Formats: sequence, C-alpha cells, structure tokens
Amino acid sequence: MSSFSHHNDQPFVSNSVITAIGTYVPERKLTNDDLAAMVDTNDEWIVQRTGIKERRIAEENEFTSDLIARAIDNMLDRYGSDLSDVDYIIAATSTPDTIFPSMAASIQAKYHIRQSGSIDIQAACAGFTAALQLANGLLLSGLYRKVLVLAADALTKITDYTDRTTCILFGDGAGAVLMERAKDGNGALLGAYSDTEGEGGKHVYLSNLSPSIGDFPIQTQGKLVQNGREVYRWAVSRVSEGIRALLQQCGLQPGDIDWFVPHNANQRIIDALCERVGFREEQALSSIAKYGNTSAASIPLALDDAVRDGRVKAGHTLLLHGFGGGLTQAGVVLRWQLP
Repeated sequence: MSSFSHHNDQPFVSNSVITAIGTYVPERKLTNDDLAAMVDTNDEWIVQRTGIKERRIAEENEFTSDLIARAIDNMLDRYGSDLSDVDYIIAATSTPDTIFPSMAASIQAKYHIRQSGSIDIQAACAGFTAALQLANGLLLSGLYRKVLVLAADALTKITDYTDRTTCILFGDGAGAVLMERAKDGNGALLGAYSDTEGEGGKHVYLSNLSPSIGDFPIQTQGKLVQNGREVYRWAVSRVSEGIRALLQQCGLQPGDIDWFVPHNANQRIIDALCERVGFREEQALSSIAKYGNTSAASIPLALDDAVRDGRVKAGHTLLLHGFGGGLTQAGVVLRWQLP
C-alpha cells in the first residue's frame, strides 16, 4: 500500500494560469424514470444512493471528439480566445473515438492549429486534474507557452444498461481550458498531489486486449465494470487522506479553501469526503444531480456551472481533486483568476 507522504521535498512551483474555460453536455436527457422503464429501479432509490436525478446522453452519431469540439466552441464564444498559437494539446478521456489518431490530434486538425504537440492521457476520473498537472510541467519547462487542456467522456457508449448498479450512474460531457505561461512568472497553481494504487484496478475497469487484470479475470468485455462498494470504500478512506496531504503541502486548512471541486462520482462520496476532510457541504461544487458521473469531464462541468452563475470569482482558492479507475487520484490547489 502506498504512502501518503509527499514524494518530493522541493517546494511546488507553478508557471501557469487558466485563461479560459468552456463546457458542453448533450441535449438529450436520461431521467431516473426513463431508467426505471429499462431496469428494476426507481427515482427514490437512485437519488437516495447517488444524488443523481438525470444525466445527459450523446446521440448515436455523437462521439467524444464532438463533445470536445462543442466545449471548445463554448470557450471561444465566451472568452474570444486565440487557438492559433496553442503549442500543446492534452486530451483526457477513457472513451476516444479511436485509439489513434488521438483525440488531441483530431482537435488539432479540426481547429487548424499550426504547430502543436498532441497527446491523449487516460487517467479515468482523475484525467482533468492529471492533465492540469502535466500542462503546468510543460509550461514550467519553458518549452511551451499555451496548452489546451481537454477532458471528455462518452460513458454511455460503454455502459451496460442491463446492470442496474452501474447504468444509473453515468452520463456524457466535456470541458476545455486554456493554460498559459504566467506573465509575471507566478502561476495560479499552489500545489499538486498524485497517488496510484494499481492493485485496486480490478474494482473498476474497461477491458481492451487482455482477458485479465493481473491474475483477476475480466468478467465483461467492452463495457464499464465497477465494484461500487470497493470503490466507495477506497474513495472515502484513501482519497480523503490524499486531499489532506494536498492541503498540508500547501500549508492550508479546509477553511482556507473557497471551493472544493471533487470528481462527481456520487453525492454520498462527496458528502463523506467533506465530513472526513473537514469541508462544509456548501464548499463542495457538485453537478451530479443534473449530469451524473461524467468521469474526466465532471470537475470542469461542476466548476463551470459555478463560474457561470457567479459563485466562483477571481481570487477564490479552489481545490480540485479527481479520483477513479487505476485506482488513481490527482489533485491541484489553484487561485482562480477569471472574472
């Protein structure tokens, strides 16, 4: 079992700032009543156990790259950003249209970005925060100046709608942010934390080529499989320790954080993390009631909802923490600088 001591004694250094954000969810809704017509469940049972009322579903011919493009368009409409000088693209997704070309490469082509590195990362529900950490490192290296960070999943494409324990959870969505080199050299990221416990990978997986995960035989091919009880146990215990470690690294207390933005896996998990770490429930940003679990997209969706309605303001301190398949977690503390 891994330790939660910080891996590096050197102080955290940031040279990046988020300069724009955009999000998108498909128009089609799948309500709890809709699911009750498909499997043995009901609205009260789902809400009590997950907090989810509805989720958004991509159309049959709508895929992850389409969701990403709509999120980017939303960002461009709101902030008037220029993508022509983006010099690296990172796309976090577990549901790429194709294994290769990557979603990042597809976006480079769609937006005619002249000269840019491109890479997809797969950190499941920790994908967005992991991508922020990687983008900060690229900017800090001095080799890059503007990174387009994308997070999207079309989980309904891989959901088993005969499994009543998982099909109630998942929805589709996308988020996009621009991260740029800070002009004054002082970045907005105040700290970062990552941890992986791969021995728990068998508790939530999507199969590909191998018939097993280590010695664990894969049960269902081509669909998302989750042992909800084990994932809940890990999230409440180990992820809460990771969040406390991130706060300690930054020299902060829970009360110093204006907004806690966890992966929106399940409202019960969010509430339990708040209780374990010491956040007030009103500090947590959650969009799970509207969107369900959207994996890598869940943090930008919850964050952007609060940006749009004015809850998140320039100068606020945010703790973003993703966690999920791997089992892995990644978190960042940042100072929000957009109006």
